[in-house]
Amino acid sequence: MKLTTEQVETFAADGVVKVPQAVSGEYLGPLLELADRQLDQPGPWVTDSNPGASTERLFTTRYLWQDEPAVNSFLYNSGVAELAAGALNSTTVRFYFDHLLVKEPNTQAPTPWHQDIPYWPFLGKQICSVWVACTEAAVTGSSLEFVRGSHLWDSYFAPTAFSEGNGTDDWTSDFVGEECPDIEAARSDFDIVGFDVEPGDALVFSSWSVHGSPANDSPNRRVAFSTRWLGDDALWHPHPGCDPTITNDDTTAEPGSYPADDQRFPQIYPTP
Repeated sequence: MKLTTEQVETFAADGVVKVPQAVSGEYLGPLLELADRQLDQPGPWVTDSNPGASTERLFTTRYLWQDEPAVNSFLYNSGVAELAAGALNSTTVRFYFDHLLVKEPNTQAPTPWHQDIPYWPFLGKQICSVWVACTEAAVTGSSLEFVRGSHLWDSYFAPTAFSEGNGTDDWTSDFVGEECPDIEAARSDFDIVGFDVEPGDALVFSSWSVHGSPANDSPNRRVAFSTRWLGDDALWHPHPGCDPTITNDDTTAEPGSYPADDQRFPQIYPTP
């Protein structure tokens, strides 16, 4: 699926665009099965607010693409790379990492308002996520909300931990910088847009967009799968407070340079 001109213009202006039915159902079933397995037997890169619980649990796991066939197939065959390239107006896109996100029913903790880019060891405006709904979710069921146009603020807000003190992302405390505004306390001061989604719908959004998600007040599990994409202007930029999963020791990329590391950040669009 290619973005329409109107969708590209919406992404450029708002920092986010919804693409209905972007991903075929053949890719969603294996991801839902993967979610069940990961909840029971988590991988090494996990945030889990309430392990083992069937409610009040926010669970995420990352970096599964090299070991999980369902994730690898999704990256290379589902078309999400083309969506990222189109939104970013980039001649190529490289893959950064995959992120499986699960909110169990009646999980009251929201996902805090934040930008993605300060969490990641990259800089550049042509960096985005393609967040795909694997289950139906309204905003009241913890779908995503965005501050429209916030990707144009030229702000770089300090990352904060999502793990509620369980230590899985304490690395964010090393970052020194301006805190993200308390969007929730002053919602009327911001142009907030939220999206109800059906399975297969995609939200393509800039890594500079301020976003979050409310509590899951629904009786259903919310499952989403987000992939992160690097466009033409991306630069390798490890810094204090960023994700330590991949460091200078793990990549051939040089700080301040384009991350042309086909092992860690493979080019997926166009096919090399």
